[in-house]
Parts: sequence; structure tokens; C-alpha cells
Amino acid sequence: MNSNDPNHSPLRDVAQNPEATARYLADVQRVLLDIGKNLETLAIETRVHLRGTNVEGDRWYHARLRAMPVEKALGNVLKNLKNLTDGLEKSAYKRRAHDETVVNTAKGRKEKEIERQRKKNPPTLQAAPNPSQQGGQGQNSGYGGPASIYDLGKRESA
Repeated sequence: MNSNDPNHSPLRDVAQNPEATARYLADVQRVLLDIGKNLETLAIETRVHLRGTNVEGDRWYHARLRAMPVEKALGNVLKNLKNLTDGLEKSAYKRRAHDETVVNTAKGRKEKEIERQRKKNPPTLQAAPNPSQQGGQGQNSGYGGPASIYDLGKRESA
């Protein structure tokens, strides 16, 4: 951050910090909105003046027709200014989202690596004991019983 460094750029520091970027873009947006207010006033005053300028022999709509290209040009400038200020705001949000994505990507990769290691080396599972070894017929595993209520025979239902 040496100001004597020929490669040093003040905007480089701003670009590296999302909060500083947001502040800078908000300042630019504020200035542009002030300029926009002045341009709106200029457009209104220009419209009034141009539509009030009549030449001898004009019909009532001739002054309006002559003013339309100027009004359209100023309207386009105002529209582009609005798009510009909207784009600045969107850029600030995208800049913050980028940093969040970078942080989440690093976390996600760590989690995926842990999951990959877990899949490569699964924990050893103990085999379930065979019911015939535990005492034979004493436990009912559910396979030998009736399959439906019609198979109950003389047994009572629950």
C-alpha cells in the first residue's frame, strides 16, 4: 500500500474488499442520482421551452413535432442513467455473493472430500446374528407368521 509504488492503484484495494466495493459503488450511484435529478429538471424545462417556440405559419402541433427528437434524446439519457444506477446496485450484490460463493466452495470441497474418504473406507459392519443360532424357534423374526388377516386362521387379531 505504498503510494510511491508505480503499480499501486487505489481501486485495487477497493476491488479486493466487498464492503469497500459496495461503499464505492453507492457513492457513485449517489452522484449519478443527483445528476439524474438535474437532468430531469433540464428535460422538463427544455420541453416547455421547445413546445412554446412557435414559428409564423405553424399549426398547433408543429412545435411539438420539432421538440420530439430532443425530448426523446433526453429521455434516453435518463433511461440509460436509471439502468446504470440499477446496474451499480446489482454489481455490489454480485460482488458480495461472489465472496460468499468462494467461502462456500471451500467448505463444500472439504465436505465432499470427507464424504469421498468415508465411501472409500466404509466402517466395518458386524453381521447380524442368525436367529437359528440364538435359540431357534423362540424368537419370531416375522417371516414365519401369517401374511394377511385371512391367514390368521383361528388366532385372534390384535
